[in-house]
Amino acid sequence: MGDITRREAIKYMGAAAAATAVGISGINAMNSHVSDKEGDMKVLLINGSPRANGNTNRMLQEIASQLEKNSIHSEIVQIGTKPVRGCVACGQCHAKGLGKCVFDDDICNSVIAKMKESDALIVGSPVYYGVPAGQVLSLLQRMAYSGGAYMQRKPAAAVTVCRRGGATASFQTLQMPFQMLNMPIVTSQYWNIGYGLTPGDIEKDAEGLQTMRTLADNMAYMLKRL
Repeated sequence: MGDITRREAIKYMGAAAAATAVGISGINAMNSHVSDKEGDMKVLLINGSPRANGNTNRMLQEIASQLEKNSIHSEIVQIGTKPVRGCVACGQCHAKGLGKCVFDDDICNSVIAKMKESDALIVGSPVYYGVPAGQVLSLLQRMAYSGGAYMQRKPAAAVTVCRRGGATASFQTLQMPFQMLNMPIVTSQYWNIGYGLTPGDIEKDAEGLQTMRTLADNMAYMLKRL
């Protein structure tokens, strides 16, 4: 089988989701984990900041703590400071039926494996020049393209942190792949954004932290009913 285009890949993932919706079995790509017990449910949180203990991580910790109060487990994975490849559109992940990226020299495939075993996804990123951090975009795009079958139908949300501007644009950008992968978007009492420059500044944003807690409550609500 030769390389396939992005359009063909999107059609493939859409067909797999549709097959699942009508109960057709035997599609290997859709054999992803979905917990059927409330206490076993897990949310994967991705910290797209190079700072392990920065404001993005603090926002995700607030979500994780509130999820735990709702009997939902979570795991925060930090991208870190090592390089993350961008997608080169080789199509080999689909041509070879890998369910992961053909390049295995960064964090991408380990995150896809975690996504396969999770019931929902929350992606957090700082805002750089009005857009999400480049490494989190590279990761999210490769996850969606090569491991999108493990993201289908799972609730998702995005979280962004900025000093002053660009948070809503970055928030919208991060959510775009979710809508192409049939992932229900989890909302909150406001857009999922926080304000802070240096680590610890986010503690001054009481509304931002409350928004994270409401997001976690809504995520738990949706998971328990799905």
